[in-house]
Amino acid sequence: MREDLRNLYSNCMLCPRKCKVDRNDGEKGFCKESSSPAAARAALHFWEEPCISGRSGSGAVFFSGCNMGCVFCQNYEIAHDEVRKEITVERLSDIFLELQDKKAANINLVTPTHFVPGIVEALESAKNKGLKIPVVYNTSSYENVDTLKMLDGLIDIYLPDCKYYSSELSLKYSKAEDYFDKAIAAIEEMVRQTGKPLFYYPGVHPFLSHAQDVSKSLNADEYNDIVISGDNNDENLDDSDYTGPLMKKGTIVRHLLLPGQIEDSMEIIRRLHDRFDDSVYISLMNQYTPMPHSAAFPELTRKVNESDYDRLIDHAIDIGIEYAFIQGDETDKSSFIPAFDYTGL
Repeated sequence: MREDLRNLYSNCMLCPRKCKVDRNDGEKGFCKESSSPAAARAALHFWEEPCISGRSGSGAVFFSGCNMGCVFCQNYEIAHDEVRKEITVERLSDIFLELQDKKAANINLVTPTHFVPGIVEALESAKNKGLKIPVVYNTSSYENVDTLKMLDGLIDIYLPDCKYYSSELSLKYSKAEDYFDKAIAAIEEMVRQTGKPLFYYPGVHPFLSHAQDVSKSLNADEYNDIVISGDNNDENLDDSDYTGPLMKKGTIVRHLLLPGQIEDSMEIIRRLHDRFDDSVYISLMNQYTPMPHSAAFPELTRKVNESDYDRLIDHAIDIGIEYAFIQGDETDKSSFIPAFDYTGL
């Protein structure tokens, strides 16, 4: 690894935990990781927002370890370092190119914060060797702005969570009392880097009069018009010819509704809309799935109330949110969690 990047692990302050451990010397901080990238899977992934997964799948690299440690995490076994395989920066770079060869819609870096120095070098190398598809940074948003600035020009799409407004909830479930303040500052930097959302058709779309080439962009209003009209869901379209509009650049902020926390959720999306307006998409998620490891928190052992999710959507409409994704039924299934079996590593 490049010496300047490697040195960032020697007194690690990459995330707001600021553990100050020497990860190059084997010391472990909150994320439980050394300085070598570690992952559990690298494969096509079909369960992101439609403009991220497309029909070919997002090229997701699931990194091991996590700087959040949420008690309800669906990827618990990798987040808590139970499943991990160390790889070199050179191998990570090759993985990006292999996913591109598999027709991935993008490279999707899942929980990457604690490996940013290695990811920077791997992306620079891959881009020099022909990586052309967009790169997605998929994060909890518990980020340091200085760390995100290292990624400026390398990341096309940010996919951050905004988990909590209440500091009591973020302390209770993630041991991160300062979560919202850190997350909102991080998202501000992400939006600065990416600008307003842009979309494109991968190749010429033959079914619309305003056919778009891959080099041309759709703005958010044009994308919404296509989605609402149903043109991208035409049953007569051939999957091999058409993958729908994909995101080219921009930020999608995800919020997962937790059981019994509708008021916190409404406050979050109000503040996101006040702060960012049409500069971001907001993805409202109802896919919370009770997991065995959250049994110590009785309130987390049930699913989200359907009426609460309807209230959240109505609230988003009432406050004027126009750029949003919502989820349908049957999303609270553990079957959406991929097999962390070292595929693709």
